[in-house]
Amino acid sequence: MRAAVLTRPSAISARPLRVEDVPRPQPGPGEVLLRVRACGVCRTDLHIVEGDLPPRRESVIPGHQIVGELVDTGARVGVSWIGGTDGSCPYCVRGMENLCDAPVFTGYTVNGGYAEYAAARADFVFPLPPELDDLHAAPLLCAGIIGFRSLRVAGVEPGDRVGLFGFGASAHLAIAVLRAWKCEVYVATRGAGHQRLAAELGAVWVGGERDRPPVPLDRAVTFAPSGDVVIAALGSLRKGGVVAINAIHLDRIPEFDYDRLLWGERQLRSVANMTRADARDFLRTAAEIGLRPKVTQFDLDRANDALVAVKNDAIDGAAVILP
Repeated sequence: MRAAVLTRPSAISARPLRVEDVPRPQPGPGEVLLRVRACGVCRTDLHIVEGDLPPRRESVIPGHQIVGELVDTGARVGVSWIGGTDGSCPYCVRGMENLCDAPVFTGYTVNGGYAEYAAARADFVFPLPPELDDLHAAPLLCAGIIGFRSLRVAGVEPGDRVGLFGFGASAHLAIAVLRAWKCEVYVATRGAGHQRLAAELGAVWVGGERDRPPVPLDRAVTFAPSGDVVIAALGSLRKGGVVAINAIHLDRIPEFDYDRLLWGERQLRSVANMTRADARDFLRTAAEIGLRPKVTQFDLDRANDALVAVKNDAIDGAAVILP
């Protein structure tokens, strides 16, 4: 099969993925073989390709937002970042499988979906609602699910004032859920294109990356991997408000004034991975509200171009590879 393979992390500008012929995966016990129909490109892929996340294999096929067709049955399913858990660690036993001590990560510890075929654990694939076509379902499988979990971690309730700091693939899906929940959405983000898209999708206020919304927020979610953005979000909260940090990698947290920014029972929470329940609940919600993300498609041969586009915020919404 054809696949885009990473052999050594390096700068995106060096075009680190090589598209080449590799053996088709052979599914092991408890696994299924998928014919890949689409694979979304995630910022976590950038962290893997550029080495922000240390390599776990000599080579790997990235990609963890996979829409696939089961080779055996033809059923259409999705695969996400969490490709498996041990089921026996203290976190799994408590129903917190997103914090598993021995997880499998699709496109990182096992090969992913920048390829024509992929193998996946049968108990970690999700049936896809027929309302979601391949191209528009792919970005939902990580950016959408993790954005949905971020809203849960932030404790969002219907009617809340919610800030989204950064407005890439994940945030532009979360805003649709927030609007369905009758929330007021305030967006702080860089780039005229992202600001314009936020306004088009229903934000009641749009500002620059570190601008403060005109009203105190009940909840906020940060999507940019920047500690400065986290502090900007924290400074926008009312007393008792919550900031959820949606980032697998953060550059730093600068010094800040506890008395002014955190006191008053404001909270900072990190968002780690997702659970299968998050995936099922979000996919059902996405189908119910008719969620259709904005996407730009790339052929497999242009996988490096897709990563460059995501890194440089050169596209609105999500990038999707169609092998």
